[in-house]
Amino acid sequence: MTRISLAHGNGGRHMRQLIEEVFAAVLHNPVLATDADAVGLPDIQGSVMMTVDGFTVQPLEFPGGDIGTLAVYGTVNDLAVAGARPKYLSLSVIIEEGLELVLLQRVLQSMAQAAVQSGVMIACGDTKVVPRGQAGGLYLSTAGIGTRIPGSCLGMNNIRDGDSILVSGPVGDHGTAIMLAREQFGLSGDVRSDCANVLPLCETLISLPGLRFMRDPTRGGLATVLHEIQKGTGLGMQLQQSAIPVHESVSAVCEILGYDPLYLACEGRVVAVVAATSAATALNLWRELPQGESAQIIGTIDSNSHHVRLITTLGGERFLEELEDDPLPRIC
Repeated sequence: MTRISLAHGNGGRHMRQLIEEVFAAVLHNPVLATDADAVGLPDIQGSVMMTVDGFTVQPLEFPGGDIGTLAVYGTVNDLAVAGARPKYLSLSVIIEEGLELVLLQRVLQSMAQAAVQSGVMIACGDTKVVPRGQAGGLYLSTAGIGTRIPGSCLGMNNIRDGDSILVSGPVGDHGTAIMLAREQFGLSGDVRSDCANVLPLCETLISLPGLRFMRDPTRGGLATVLHEIQKGTGLGMQLQQSAIPVHESVSAVCEILGYDPLYLACEGRVVAVVAATSAATALNLWRELPQGESAQIIGTIDSNSHHVRLITTLGGERFLEELEDDPLPRIC
């Protein structure tokens, strides 16, 4: 067969062949369990942290990545920004009847490569097949286990008035790449998703005195992370539009289509809040890394306000409102 059929999910011969000849063959690693309902993991030293995520991106493949890389990096990144080193992933797969086997293999190969690059092992999984028209091709769900990096103690409760806000690189790349890949607007361009493992960015700051908080700005983008901070702390913030890095091609697409790049998803960036006295050091540490060479200090925490305020390039001021409608569904 060249496409997935309902028989691939019935628990019989075709399902066993799919698991052994596709999943196990591509994702093979020392701990992967394909013949048991649960897997034993080697002893994990340290404080264990866990996360879970789901991925429904459309299209399944896009410039800079695919749903497989997105699933691995998205899960790894959630652990990394919480101050953990990722160790193991689980993988749950919902496949739509009719999906091409070669496409599934490409996605799994991307997952395997991303897992190796991130230093994690895919330990166990589950496969389901649903009738044609019910799953958009392929849905992935992952859980991740990691260990807290010694000395890390991050949280919004640490944030203080006057702290600096940093972003590790240009924002809006992933959301814009997905828009262009859908070919709905008659536009084309060279924008690539920033889908990547942010653990190096997080590890380089984790022992920095004054590091308060980190988050990866995925759905809802940079603006949504800032609103989460505002809601969680009750503190406002002032941002400098001229300091926020945005690729020119992303700005051009957003201007044409009426989107704001500050609300578009990133998949390889980190927002950090650090004490003002540590901000310059944090910025230099990030800029020494390939992923962080365009990092910027973009604003400060301001207890005199309860809003997210943006000082525009023209010197004006506007509030960044909290996201209401989803400007771009199924981006991750």
